[in-house]
Amino acid sequence: MPWKRSSANSTLMMVGLVAVLLAPRPAMADYAYVTNQSSSDLSIIDLERMTEVRRIPVPGMPAGVAVSEALCAVFTVSPDSKTLRRFGLASDLPEIERQLDGGPIGVAVDEKRHRVFVSDWYNARVWVLTADDLTLTAMLETGSAPAGLAISPDGRWLATADRDSNQVSIFDAATLALVHRVTVGERPFGVTFAPDGRVFSADVGSNTVTAVDPASGTVLGKAKTRERPYGLAFAEGRGFVTNQYDDTVSVFDATTYAPVAVIDVGGYPEGIDTTGDGLRVAVANWDSNTLSVIDARTLKVVGEVATGDGPRAFGLFLAARMQEE
Repeated sequence: MPWKRSSANSTLMMVGLVAVLLAPRPAMADYAYVTNQSSSDLSIIDLERMTEVRRIPVPGMPAGVAVSEALCAVFTVSPDSKTLRRFGLASDLPEIERQLDGGPIGVAVDEKRHRVFVSDWYNARVWVLTADDLTLTAMLETGSAPAGLAISPDGRWLATADRDSNQVSIFDAATLALVHRVTVGERPFGVTFAPDGRVFSADVGSNTVTAVDPASGTVLGKAKTRERPYGLAFAEGRGFVTNQYDDTVSVFDATTYAPVAVIDVGGYPEGIDTTGDGLRVAVANWDSNTLSVIDARTLKVVGEVATGDGPRAFGLFLAARMQEE
């Protein structure tokens, strides 16, 4: 699986933050939980103050991450040590951890059923574990080299991006039965559900995003991106896609798939997620060691915060929780 070339820590960059810093603090704020693969730790970033408030050691070069506000937990996957960990949202130590024999990389949480899904890059499968104590309960067969995982907003579907099979596998999240295997673009890596329930893959080999109806398994359309799209997020009726080799985020209309804009971010952007209010999009820049924050309405970068070395944030990594005073 891909690893980061070594890079020096970059200088903290802040853009247009005076108004944010002087404004009254809300009772709730969005926090980013960013896995830093090269420095083997987790950056916790307050997006209101635009600052890292804590950094937690996570051995084994973590990549995958899934935050669950409902379970008050954040799950990380360390491919190097083959370890899944569960942390409390405000905890400095893992509540529990479990080693998985294979190539764990992606992770998603089914809050409705208290399950955690982890993709096995090397063995074309997904582990199913209980969210409370990480007990292994089942394994699902996917296509070759599954990477990204996602649960639909209504909890009905589980989707996996099977990179080397050029497909997305769709499972019934309740029964765990395989429902569809859908051919998408070349080498899909990230997969995300839009708010309306469509599932989208980021196809790194064909520089496309593919939209699929999970119920019918029908391909609905494609959007063009820049070089090597990796992750996706949705806000303000638009899709946002990180382009690894272009240091940009492509923006497309989520209904027509037409291009809208290209936004310059940091070097080698990977993980991407949307704040709870849907007004901002956060992007982890692997080469720059920063987190960029985009205003979803103006499509401008409004802030950039330093992270650990090699931020990947592969999964859903944003959460709103109470401020710690």
